[in-house]
Amino acid sequence: MNEAIPDLIACFQIRHGLFKKEVVEAQLFDLNQFGCVLKTDKVFNPGDTLQLELVMDMPIENIRAKGVSGLVTERRKHCSNFFYSIDFIKNDDGPNSTICDQLKRIRDIVRKKQSLRSRRSSGPSSSIRQLA
Repeated sequence: MNEAIPDLIACFQIRHGLFKKEVVEAQLFDLNQFGCVLKTDKVFNPGDTLQLELVMDMPIENIRAKGVSGLVTERRKHCSNFFYSIDFIKNDDGPNSTICDQLKRIRDIVRKKQSLRSRRSSGPSSSIRQLA
C-alpha cells in the first residue's frame, strides 16, 4: 500500500459485550465503485460484514456516505495493523441510491485531489530538478 487517501476516513462500530460499543476510525488506502481497502488494528475475518460510514473532510461541510455495507474479503497483516479489502454489498433498494450518489461524489473528489497532487509533484520545480 502506498499511502492513505487524504481527508477520507471510514467509521464503524464494534460491539464489546451486550451494552458496550466502540466507534473506530480507520484510514482508507484505496476506493473504487466495488469496494475499498482500510487499515486498522481491529481484528476481522474474511466473511465478516461491516456497516461503514465514509467521511470526506471538506472545508465547509463534510461529505458522508452512511450505511455502506461491506464484506471483508481479504486480510493482510502489516506490523501491528491489518489491511482489509472490503467489497461493498449493493442492494437494489431506493434509499441506497443516495448512498451510491454519495460514494460516487466522494470517489470523484478523491480522483480530483489525486490528480492535482500528481500535477503538483510533477510540476515545473520537479522538471528543473531533473535537468540539474
